[in-house]
Amino acid sequence: MTSFDRKLEKQLKDREFEKQIKEAGNRLLNPPSSIDDLLTLVDKVENLLAYVEQEPSKSMRDAFLPSVKALITNKLLRHAEMDVKVSVVSCIIEITRIITPDAPYKDEQMKEIFQFIVAAFENMPHVSTCSYKKVVSILDTITKVKLCLVMLDLECDALVVEMFQSFLKIIRSNHPPAILSAIETIMNLVIDESEDISFGLLSSLFSIIRKATQNVSPISWTLGE
Repeated sequence: MTSFDRKLEKQLKDREFEKQIKEAGNRLLNPPSSIDDLLTLVDKVENLLAYVEQEPSKSMRDAFLPSVKALITNKLLRHAEMDVKVSVVSCIIEITRIITPDAPYKDEQMKEIFQFIVAAFENMPHVSTCSYKKVVSILDTITKVKLCLVMLDLECDALVVEMFQSFLKIIRSNHPPAILSAIETIMNLVIDESEDISFGLLSSLFSIIRKATQNVSPISWTLGE
């Protein structure tokens, strides 16, 4: 096979891949009513997005544009089922990873997305739930692309405090070391990049340390320390 043939083959594969992403995104614009069918579709979109590299071509951006539009709609982002919400947020995180340092949505929309992300962390203690792996993936991607710093740029101070409190509350000894490492990285990034450390942030940390002899998870105390 010549270099021209290989190039042509790659172009055909890219076009087919973009077609799949676009079709799946268009289906999200009119999502199925069945929870199982919806979760299957959202998972498919997420799996496709996971293969998209950063700094995508214009044709690739156009291909996942329907997904960008669909994921922020009330039908998906504000769905009553937590598993759906977490899966949708996971897709949004993938899109954010792809186009970083740009943001896929306007500031106010990003603030709302961050609220859903922090709410999703509440599923971390429940290792056996369907959402657990999704939340772990969200946590990993946030760490890699330093998405938590966008929260500082958007001045989501109260939400940052809530995120710290959630981390200290949800961390468990049965969580893999990678999760503790990711949480610690996020917390350190926020502290290092904050111009002023809020009282609420410090209070959350000191509160855990002061409770060392009380009914507090040892792993939470270690994280706070």
